[in-house]
Amino acid sequence: MADVISQGKVLVDVSNNRRVNQYPESNAEYLASLLPDSIVVKGFNVISAWALQQSYPKDASTQVFICSDSVEAKQRIMELARQLNFQPVDMGPLSSSQDIENMPIQLFNGWKGPVLSAVALSIFFFAYSFVRDIIHPYVKYRQSDFYKIPVEIVNRTLPTVAITLLSLVYLAGQLAAAHQLYYGTKYRHFPHWLEGWLQSRKQLGLLSFFLAAVHVLYSLCLPMRRSEKYLLLNTAYQQVHSNMESVWNEEEVWRVEMYISFGIMSLGLLSLLAITSIPSVNNSLNWREFTFIQSTLGYIALLIATFHGLLFGWKQAFEEEAYRFYLPPSFVVALALPIFVILGKVLMLLPCMGRRIQQIRCGVNSSQNHSQRMELVGLSAQVSPERVTIM
Repeated sequence: MADVISQGKVLVDVSNNRRVNQYPESNAEYLASLLPDSIVVKGFNVISAWALQQSYPKDASTQVFICSDSVEAKQRIMELARQLNFQPVDMGPLSSSQDIENMPIQLFNGWKGPVLSAVALSIFFFAYSFVRDIIHPYVKYRQSDFYKIPVEIVNRTLPTVAITLLSLVYLAGQLAAAHQLYYGTKYRHFPHWLEGWLQSRKQLGLLSFFLAAVHVLYSLCLPMRRSEKYLLLNTAYQQVHSNMESVWNEEEVWRVEMYISFGIMSLGLLSLLAITSIPSVNNSLNWREFTFIQSTLGYIALLIATFHGLLFGWKQAFEEEAYRFYLPPSFVVALALPIFVILGKVLMLLPCMGRRIQQIRCGVNSSQNHSQRMELVGLSAQVSPERVTIM
């Protein structure tokens, strides 16, 4: 094979492995060692056969990651990709080929942490509601409410996890801003845990939207349950037996009306955030538009969702019987973090804080007691703390 390929000829390696980091060195590097007189370029391994068959790929990824030790050969292959209506991405030297070969075989890279967080929160809130709403009535009154587990308890768990995940999205940005305020510069690296958190905000936001949407479906199904029909008949019978002509409660009517309205508005805003995460929509927005949707409207969605939760609980937080096993209602626990995040945002909007943060993000370096502009350092510096949720 070495005799067939002439000296200085460009060889494009499109191979992939069966698992991540299958060999100590990448296929491209191994090929380059076998053919030292040829110029090896890694590329086109992430493009599907379906995309290659189309003259103008529209419903498939068009990014082509290319790397090589030869700048000239790399430019030639990148120009070839453009002629094929693909978008070449320069990944640097051939040593980056290992990362390029791992891309097609990675499964939901970047989702592990957010998914585990969602699962852990779901288990916690489900167990919390189970103890309060199922175990407590059974222990105290010998009342069996285990039939509530499949629908009602699950439906109470979904919104609490959704609003907690949405709060975590914005809490990461506030911690990043606090880090910049503390050190007086934006050029200092974030801690690894915070950097990973910032890079996971898109996944956290999408999971929050998914759980909120499922919560809506569960809520729509609540009146369809047989248990709900029995409870309605029992209530009607008790009303007739007590000779009550009307049980209209003006306060409760207004509470439920506003509760439903705020829930619909918050889901609508979350839907808008999710839509802007679509690459085609995202690419059509400039930076200011994207920031307005993801940051400003995102905080408004969190605020409205918090009001939705407060209207659901209403006076229960102040009623003694609501504290079963001395545990506060689920909505109190779920709304603690959102309220904290909202108060943190209000604090950062104060002129004394907001002006200082803006100066730091514009390049003012107070740690050296003078203003200067520097290039962003590291991946974490490229992520603005206010560019949040679904990217």
